[in-house]
Amino acid sequence: MKRNMMFSLIQGYGCLRSSIGQLKKTKNTRINLKQAFVFLLCTIGLNSLNAQKFYKQTADSQHWVDSVFNSLTPVQRIAQLMVVRESTVASGRPVYLNAKVEQLIRDYNIGSICLFQGGPIKQAGYINYFQQIAQTPLMVSIDGETGLGMRMTDSVFKFPDQLTIGAVQDAAIAYEVGRAIGEQCKRIGIQVNYAPVVDINNNPNNPVINFRSFGEDKYKVALLGTQLMRGMQEENVMACAKHFPGHGDVSVDSHLDLPVISKSFGALDSLELYPFKTLFNEGVGSVMIAHLSIPAIDKTPHLPTSLSQKNVTDLLRRDLGFKGISFTDALEMQGVAKYYPQGDAAVKSLLAGNDMLCLPGDVPQAIQRIQAAIANKILDSIDIDNRVKKVLLAKYNLGLNKVGYINPNNLYNDLNKDVLALRRKVARQAFTLLRLKDHDLFPLKPGKKIAYVGVGELDTSSALSIFLEIEKDADVYLMNYNDNAAVAASIEKAVNGKYDAVVIGVHHLNKYPARNFGLPANALGLIKNLQSNNKALTMVFGNPYALKNFCDADNIMACYEDDAIFQEAAFAWLEGEFVASGKLPVTVCDAFHYGDGIVNLGLKELQTASPASVGLDSTKLFTIDSLASDAIAKHATPGCVVMVVKDNKIVLDKAYGKLTYYTNEPTTLQTVYDLASVTKISATTISVMKLWEEGLLDLNKTLGYYLPWVRGTNKSTLTLRDVLLHQARLVAYIPFYKEIIDANGEPFPGYFEHYSDDSVYTVHVADTMYMRKDWVDTIYQRILQSKLYPTKKYVYSDNDFIFLGKIVEQLTGMPLNEYVAKTFYKPMHLYNTTFKPNEHIAINNIAPTEDEQYFRLQLLRGYVHDPGSAMFGGVAGHAGLFSNAHDLAILYSMLLNGGVWGGVRYLKKETIDYFTAYHSKISRRGLGWDKPEKNNAKEDIPYPCLSASPQTFGHTGFTGISVWVDPKYDLVFIFLSNRVNPEGGSNGRLSTLKVRMNMMEAVYQSMIK
Repeated sequence: MKRNMMFSLIQGYGCLRSSIGQLKKTKNTRINLKQAFVFLLCTIGLNSLNAQKFYKQTADSQHWVDSVFNSLTPVQRIAQLMVVRESTVASGRPVYLNAKVEQLIRDYNIGSICLFQGGPIKQAGYINYFQQIAQTPLMVSIDGETGLGMRMTDSVFKFPDQLTIGAVQDAAIAYEVGRAIGEQCKRIGIQVNYAPVVDINNNPNNPVINFRSFGEDKYKVALLGTQLMRGMQEENVMACAKHFPGHGDVSVDSHLDLPVISKSFGALDSLELYPFKTLFNEGVGSVMIAHLSIPAIDKTPHLPTSLSQKNVTDLLRRDLGFKGISFTDALEMQGVAKYYPQGDAAVKSLLAGNDMLCLPGDVPQAIQRIQAAIANKILDSIDIDNRVKKVLLAKYNLGLNKVGYINPNNLYNDLNKDVLALRRKVARQAFTLLRLKDHDLFPLKPGKKIAYVGVGELDTSSALSIFLEIEKDADVYLMNYNDNAAVAASIEKAVNGKYDAVVIGVHHLNKYPARNFGLPANALGLIKNLQSNNKALTMVFGNPYALKNFCDADNIMACYEDDAIFQEAAFAWLEGEFVASGKLPVTVCDAFHYGDGIVNLGLKELQTASPASVGLDSTKLFTIDSLASDAIAKHATPGCVVMVVKDNKIVLDKAYGKLTYYTNEPTTLQTVYDLASVTKISATTISVMKLWEEGLLDLNKTLGYYLPWVRGTNKSTLTLRDVLLHQARLVAYIPFYKEIIDANGEPFPGYFEHYSDDSVYTVHVADTMYMRKDWVDTIYQRILQSKLYPTKKYVYSDNDFIFLGKIVEQLTGMPLNEYVAKTFYKPMHLYNTTFKPNEHIAINNIAPTEDEQYFRLQLLRGYVHDPGSAMFGGVAGHAGLFSNAHDLAILYSMLLNGGVWGGVRYLKKETIDYFTAYHSKISRRGLGWDKPEKNNAKEDIPYPCLSASPQTFGHTGFTGISVWVDPKYDLVFIFLSNRVNPEGGSNGRLSTLKVRMNMMEAVYQSMIK
């Protein structure tokens, strides 16, 4: 039986069983410029409230809000701020509170319901009915952090836990999951999902957040939370950042009591608040306020942050400027109910500044108490009315001005259509290999005698045991957590010393850390014994914090979740079908820290070696150290990374200096840089090469042949060969941005907004800066209208590669960034090579570039430096790619190795040789590639250095980048810097000091003759 056939039979059972069972420091003048620009944007047409799409004010929305508001009685207005529980669970089964909800709708016209346990068909029926009888459309919400499967466990599978997603290197997966969750919500009539959790889990014993968090790193949490939020909100489902101001560092469950966080406000501001500030900046629609006691915010004894005016009004609203809806966490929780009865809690919640009261318990009593508070001037009636209008405005923008009918036909399939595929994708990207001393355990080779020991398994129906038993002829041994020491001893006797490989699967762990995740001493003792006496690989299917029990294991992998999909992925990894690429989202013990994980295992290429082993004199090679120190001291660049690869061995890999001159952020080997024009070869040229060798592209054909919109212009007859050689007579550069800024460098009104409205302002050019999408067409027109030089000559031009990027898109039917990622980056496991890195990589890993004093008026970090590329949305053929030294070493070693990497051919050697050769009589250029000057020895300033052979090919980048490959010497040289930080291109010291040239020459001079 084939594995995919077996998988199709067991995946439903396995998943269902699992589901049921479970900076910027800037000068003051810069701050003022930024503030002035934000003020300018805020005053164009819309007020600051409309920075979030759900609060956009139009004539139609205002008319609807006013008409609905005027139809409400004073009691109904208060009731619009209530979120009522629609279901609960008793004895493991859902209990629908439909009669109670119906009465509250009819008697009070409540504003919102929240779905919990229940099947989708029944829930859809109730939503249809409730919306039908409601005078004012209901805002339907759900607490669905892992999608609808978190609540509708009878027939909807759940998406992976946030902590599992936190192990994935590419944050785009969070966007995909968020969008799929948004589609689920839309399908069943839900407008608000109380997700994502953006609490930083920096307490391993947290009894309430833990695996619900993306991890312990504030930058990663902020990035993944932003991406998941964007995915949902692009489906017009309001996301909710929770639990403000941060619930990650507690040891008490707020469902049971009031946790106390005894941190300084400075510590809170630098850590816990960071993800919330990021999501607020990115336009999250709502926030949920936690029940916490934080004396640094409010010293009032036993006063939860959800009821604290200092937390909600002062910190959230005034200091952080959040204008969206604030939901309290459930007021029925003991974190608030222990000290404040339900009616009092409702009044205090509104007094604190909240908009909507989640699960207030006794709604009539809460309304009565609120009425009394208004009558006694404790609450301001105008203020309450404004909150009601805000809620109504959100309802309008969520589409509730026209309530639709939820069709139950095919509902199960529609809700599940993306879940299993995304679970599988996350599993394969999250698996984290932490140690592998016995390398013959991966992959499991044919002919080995294998034992599988399933610890915590009840029977042999698990996916991993089936795969190993049938396909590897493994002997299977099981111990569940109720078995005694005698069972453990019998397994030890049967296994120890009798197998070539022992796979230990640790299953059915509890989600939370209480009682050591449910792992008993007998089971732990068995695992330790097997690890000590065999070549054993331990695979932990559960909360990664449980790895603390195995920090001394010789071979161990974190598998995160325990269902058929994750177990199938584990077997696929054992078979060598994919390379583990995940990294720990949390620190487990002294041996396993946040960010740990062995990637690219099994590759023979790019191992580290000493310079001497490949014929280099280390003393001469390491003069690069002094050159780097001198460059930093003379402010040629704040820092840099240098890598030298010789004979497929990394012989120098060093990071120098800091990311800026005015912060203490160190440059690291993982730092990701804006490659500027190195994009031309690392994305566009290799794509052209691939299409050429596939016969899809002819270098002798013209721009007009491939691009219909070019036909009829003077650019139509330009050949691709001349375009690649920069001799097509195109002008070098067009400053597109100058047309839409004034003399002071500030954008004219109407071209930009500080939020995306999903229709007009959609081109993301910088942080909180979106350009009108129709201006992109204007940019293309400016290129088409630009002059041509009268005769063919070498003019290095960005416009050449803007055209080439569009040809790649025309031929492939894909955006350039997607094509090159699919064809090269993803299969080569280049996790840090990407366009639009702010959507994929945590911001602290990206080097900032210019503190731009014109056009974008901000420090650029995670956004492309090149203004033209920025106006294309960060993806263009000439600039926009970001990467780090390690990824570039892989990409260019592939080219050096004749197009092969990791046993896979990406390009033909003949293609590489052809494109990287000299092709012009009037310049030094190859086809897309830069090369050494032909008379290098006679040049006053040799390029790229004196000793580079004529076979050398590569490129430099404006931001301070240099990548060169010399096939004659089997050499790759990489220099990465952000020399444009902070002042931009005016800092030319990197060139005047000849830093890149001298470093590269030092490599040649170190070659032992």
